[in-house]
Amino acid sequence: MRTQVAVIGAGPAGLLLAHLLRRGGVDAVVIETRSQEYVAARIRAGILESSSVELLESAGLGARLRAEGHEHRGIHLQMPGERHHLDFVDLAGRGVWLYGQTEVQKDLVAAGTAEVCYEVTDVALHGLETDRPAVTYVDADGVARRLDADVIAGCDGSFGPSRAAAVPRQAFERVYPYSWLGILADVAPSTDELIYAWHPDGFALHSMRSDTVSRLYLQVPNGTDPADWSDDRIWDELATRLGDGEDGWKLTPGPITDKSVLPMRSHVRTPMRHGRLFLAGDAAHIVPPTGAKGLNLAIADVALLSRALVELLRSGDPRLADSYSDDALRRVWRCTHFSWWMTTMLHASGDPFDAQLQLSQLRWVTTSTAGATGLAENYAGLPLEL
Repeated sequence: MRTQVAVIGAGPAGLLLAHLLRRGGVDAVVIETRSQEYVAARIRAGILESSSVELLESAGLGARLRAEGHEHRGIHLQMPGERHHLDFVDLAGRGVWLYGQTEVQKDLVAAGTAEVCYEVTDVALHGLETDRPAVTYVDADGVARRLDADVIAGCDGSFGPSRAAAVPRQAFERVYPYSWLGILADVAPSTDELIYAWHPDGFALHSMRSDTVSRLYLQVPNGTDPADWSDDRIWDELATRLGDGEDGWKLTPGPITDKSVLPMRSHVRTPMRHGRLFLAGDAAHIVPPTGAKGLNLAIADVALLSRALVELLRSGDPRLADSYSDDALRRVWRCTHFSWWMTTMLHASGDPFDAQLQLSQLRWVTTSTAGATGLAENYAGLPLEL
């Protein structure tokens, strides 16, 4: 089988890239090791930057987002006894949208643009430094296949074969000394917009997935087993860290339907290209979720890469393809810094000196227009052309 672009990975990055390529007149085939049901059910990011929303709308994928998503003007930042609202629209002229990655995935699948082969095994990449790269794999029926292409796009995450095949000049990593215990609960959110809470016992975040489903997180030590946290213990700790009872605010508990622990790390590989293999999304970089950048970075990568590949394969112009890695990495490092900044500002280290620095920084962000604007500009999203 032959196509112009072989896309590895059928998550939002891979499906969106295939969708944008098809709209630009370039053929693409997507292969995925997991089942369609597994990929659709993965619980990941929930916040979309304004530029991500604009891109999805321009690609014909914004109707349900506008109808069912929730536009947020900002976030709440909290310290013990204090809660401050940062209005991103007032500060930076744009807000964010609450619309989960699972919903973006549904919209991409419903669009039906991409040809996808699910549940493949033994994926291997070949000829990356030639003009005839290929992907071999075994399909869901056990038949060995070869997909010849002009270009391969690795959108298969941090543990996929694309990252392993791309030889980096440098790889940068920061592993944080804490994790997040995340829960989904069948209860209406107790807040109108996200609450980011600094507390000496550890960070807490109150997010949501819909009007009836809440998503909440607690800072926990690395290696934590979710089974060690009973539902009552989780709600008690959330109530303490989120300030239940302060100024009349109440945290409403409810049935917990999912518990998981998410380790925190930053990782960037450079360049994001190896011969005819281009990396996008988590295959090239990982950020801690504190700044809500993971999915948005993948969308930004794909926006750049789709334009570059259309120019390369339709017009024979390699300039955007040649500059793709440098162009993408400018945004990657900006978002990596912002995610690190949010993470280190909000997570307790157990060091009293660190705690005072964090509180000083939070007071500056919540009382200084300049500080608040910097956070708003980065959180709501910088232009895709950065």
